[in-house]
Amino acid sequence: MEKHYLTPEGKAQLEEKLNFYKSVKRPDVVKRIGIARSYGDLSENSEYDAAKDEQAQIEAEIAEMENILLNAEVIDTKKISKDVVNVGCKVKLYDEDFDEDVEYRISGSSESDPANGVISNVSPVGKALIGHKKGETVAVKTPGGVINYKIVAIEV
Repeated sequence: MEKHYLTPEGKAQLEEKLNFYKSVKRPDVVKRIGIARSYGDLSENSEYDAAKDEQAQIEAEIAEMENILLNAEVIDTKKISKDVVNVGCKVKLYDEDFDEDVEYRISGSSESDPANGVISNVSPVGKALIGHKKGETVAVKTPGGVINYKIVAIEV
């Protein structure tokens, strides 16, 4: 089973979303299926088909969220070392190729948000940085080519 790293906040958000899906979205789609059934012939009932498709999607999302929570490892930020890059760290980097500073927080894949500087531990950059120390230069193989980052700071 694949481990899913979550911050305490990320776990709480996922539990809240799961609860919403189970208590609001699931009953709502079941109600719409019932209404669509009352229209009669199901073979040509587009409302029924759409509601059944949505129900399948909701059930798949519920199963995925339950799996993530079942296999979650909550990151204790108090136990994270500032000596090496790890999941839960904020890393300040110097991009040697573009002569610019960048900053990322490394999270588990279910919490990643690259547009806001939160990258997954399984992303090319996250995977390459983990285990390295401040001052080291890391060559990261990305789909766009190799990027060289110097680790400037590691924070929790």
